[in-house]
Amino acid sequence: MSDKMEKDIAVEESKKPEKKGSTAWEWVKTIGIPIVVALLILQVIRPTLVQQQSMMPTVQPNNYLIVYKLAYKLGGEPQNGDIIVFKSGLMNENEKAKYLIKRVIAKGGDTIEITGGEVFVNGEQQDEPYINGDYTPGEVPETVVPDGCLFVMGDNRPNSTDSRSEAVGFVDQDTVMGKVVLRLLPVNEIGSVY
Repeated sequence: MSDKMEKDIAVEESKKPEKKGSTAWEWVKTIGIPIVVALLILQVIRPTLVQQQSMMPTVQPNNYLIVYKLAYKLGGEPQNGDIIVFKSGLMNENEKAKYLIKRVIAKGGDTIEITGGEVFVNGEQQDEPYINGDYTPGEVPETVVPDGCLFVMGDNRPNSTDSRSEAVGFVDQDTVMGKVVLRLLPVNEIGSVY
């Protein structure tokens, strides 16, 4: 076969219309696969924009955080000091349950007491350098946290609706969405919140 005939055949083959199946596959690769990957990622992490002041100075309003949703679903338990996001019984302006971000202070079986502006867990006064100010308002008599529950508070103790309030009370561990692991914004504060 001559070179001219081979070139003519190659030109004719390149002019053939694409099969419909290959176009559909291109759409799946271009759009479908990234959507599936994004949905899988969202099963593990959840980006969260903070709108409240209750965790200042640790977390500021408009901080963009990453919440690790599997932190406690793979056998781990919340630990005192963890910053968590949970579904509360409070309602937002759209009449949907409000998600709150707070710090775990005590877990099921621990004894919590707040007196004279100081926090005691299992009889030990807590060193809390992360709070806004140097005291915790409100009095909580010595109380045992029920099993499967958490006692949580915001770091901005004078301005936080948390377990000290009947509106929040003890937090059922089943309502915890996950553990805050990373701050993404502002850019100059990228990294751990701990």
